[in-house]
Amino acid sequence: MPATRCPLAPTYPADPTPPTPETLVYSFTLPAALASPALARAASREALAVHGLSDMLDPALQAVGELTAVACQFTESEDFYLTLRYRFSALRVIAYDSHPRHTSPHLATACDTRRRAALRVLACVSRACDGTWGFGEAREPGGGTRMWVTLPRAGAAAYGAP
Repeated sequence: MPATRCPLAPTYPADPTPPTPETLVYSFTLPAALASPALARAASREALAVHGLSDMLDPALQAVGELTAVACQFTESEDFYLTLRYRFSALRVIAYDSHPRHTSPHLATACDTRRRAALRVLACVSRACDGTWGFGEAREPGGGTRMWVTLPRAGAAAYGAP
């Protein structure tokens, strides 16, 4: 008996367009747990490889690990948000946590100093790739803090080279 197709089943193109670097746009909501940085690195590794960005793996995964570890440390909620996007020949990794900006200037300075110290490895990776990094108030609903790094592909591909 021949198989019948469900009339409500979605149809997919026979030859879908393969992923390219420019189509890399992923977002993850992860629990604020010790295992999340490893999970984020594993998912990022697969996404970068599928989109033909394996030459950026080492610095990109280091950046993902650093941002997610700090997000887990600072967030005041049960989860945090991570996004990966490639455009204009650069990978941008952003982590959002729920830790709000302090209204007291002294507390804000102390908190920024603590966060900057926690991100010192990210700063080194960014510098080695001729990238940029930073953190500040999240512009998203719900507030919190946004941490980011931008890694140009040429600099990331040369990362660790003599």
